[in-house]
Amino acid sequence: MSSTKGRSLSLLRLAGAGADKFFMVPMLALTTRNRLQMGYDWQAMVAHKLTIATRESRLALWQAEHVKAMLEQQGHQVTLLGMTTRGDQILDRSLSKVGGKGLFVKELEVALEAGQADLAVHSLKDVPMELPDGFSLACVMEREDPRDAWVSGRHATLAELPQGAVVGTSSLRRVALLRALRPDLKIEPLRGNLDTRLKKLDDGLYDGIVLAAAGLKRLGLESRIRATFEPEHMLPAAGQGALGIEVRSDRADVAQALQCLLHPPTWLAVSAERAVSRVMGGSCSMPLAAYATLQGDVLSIRATWGDPEGAVPLVHAQAQGPVEDGAAATRLGEQVARQLQARVQQQQASRS
Repeated sequence: MSSTKGRSLSLLRLAGAGADKFFMVPMLALTTRNRLQMGYDWQAMVAHKLTIATRESRLALWQAEHVKAMLEQQGHQVTLLGMTTRGDQILDRSLSKVGGKGLFVKELEVALEAGQADLAVHSLKDVPMELPDGFSLACVMEREDPRDAWVSGRHATLAELPQGAVVGTSSLRRVALLRALRPDLKIEPLRGNLDTRLKKLDDGLYDGIVLAAAGLKRLGLESRIRATFEPEHMLPAAGQGALGIEVRSDRADVAQALQCLLHPPTWLAVSAERAVSRVMGGSCSMPLAAYATLQGDVLSIRATWGDPEGAVPLVHAQAQGPVEDGAAATRLGEQVARQLQARVQQQQASRS
């Protein structure tokens, strides 16, 4: 995975229209000394008493505790407010049929709006592409492994599965990509938190399941991973592996406190990925993948659209170019989305 040294972000203005409501705009700062000269003296920041709103699953709590520990290192006093969301409660239907990704964040946003919490920590791939008015994505932290993981007690790889084997996932993206790799498989829904999904596998309901590698690694469950899917074979979802921190748009004080947690290379990559999804109308009801990497100042992004029924081939698009800020990354993502839209339309026209 790539990284770029010497980037920092300021609180100068919001990102361009149509993008996530970010507080930050990237600037080049070649050394820590330059940062301090430009006013980025994190040690001089005012300490705050902060409350983090979080879901109560084991993974969500790990993520919130991780943010809490990093903020406490900066001198802030931090407590957690655990909450159960509708997405956690509805386990018998796929997200695409009951309201999409917003089911995992709505209750946390209510707590932010009511002043019960100052920030909310999310798995970025669960955050809707359009935030409600009054809310902003103030920080994106360094990405964990963005890949999908193959988990199975009996079969070391997807290729080893017998014909007609049962694989669990409720992600339409993963369904489309799995069908492209193995059209013979029987793919069944799989809902619940990470521990629930693993238990269903261990109870013999599936021959194997596909999960985000990042969650398994964060919970110390890396040993459950039998294999990882390289992006060339299973392109990740937009934002997969990254943590996003949401605040009220009028809480510039909280956004300022979060800047020491922000990872500019990840922020640029996910800005492009989320732009693809936003233009495509991305939600849980769309089988869409988007993944970007940064080498130096050059951002490369790929996107894939698929048919969950496997009736038509996957459609791909990609682009790369130099980026210096989130607006440039967003434009690159939008360019890829337009390519993808045109190719999907061509495919549909050829079948009509």
